[in-house]
Amino acid sequence: MNVSYRQADEDMLVKASLKGDTTAFGEIVNRYRRLVARTVKGMLGDTVFAEDIGQEVFVKLYYSLPEFRGEARLSTYIQKIAVNLTLNEIKRRKRMFSLFLSKGNNEMYEYEIPDEESSDKREAKELVNKALMQLDPKFRIVVVMRMLQGYSTKETAEILKLPLGTVLSRLSRAQEQLKEILQKL
Repeated sequence: MNVSYRQADEDMLVKASLKGDTTAFGEIVNRYRRLVARTVKGMLGDTVFAEDIGQEVFVKLYYSLPEFRGEARLSTYIQKIAVNLTLNEIKRRKRMFSLFLSKGNNEMYEYEIPDEESSDKREAKELVNKALMQLDPKFRIVVVMRMLQGYSTKETAEILKLPLGTVLSRLSRAQEQLKEILQKL
């Protein structure tokens, strides 16, 4: 039986997915893949690593769906998975690079493949991306979630499991740092 889940609510999709309905899980992936991509690419840049992590988010979701209690929105649950996997990747990269690089500058450079946008818009995106990549990950994730994803401060705090004041101070410090970095660029 070929069922369409386009109009289904999250609860129905989760229940159907838990019963093994791959079409329902496919609808979950379709609904939230852009959210995951924005988060992961916002943290890692537009790289192969980001694509791998994006796919891993949905694999992890599939296996952890029985643990989803429905206390938060499904998008929040997926966002937590994306954030955790991305932060793990950043930590893994730092460990890996620290093994191969001498003390000092272990800065990573991310390169984006330009799409068919106007050159001004593409240039602005590249500058912002470069500036974001220079932020410490704990500041970068707050900027990505608040300013690029549009989460409220409260939602960001819940997803990152941080006090509200910490999110506010990190956002403020990140904005100051971004301003300085962008002026230099």
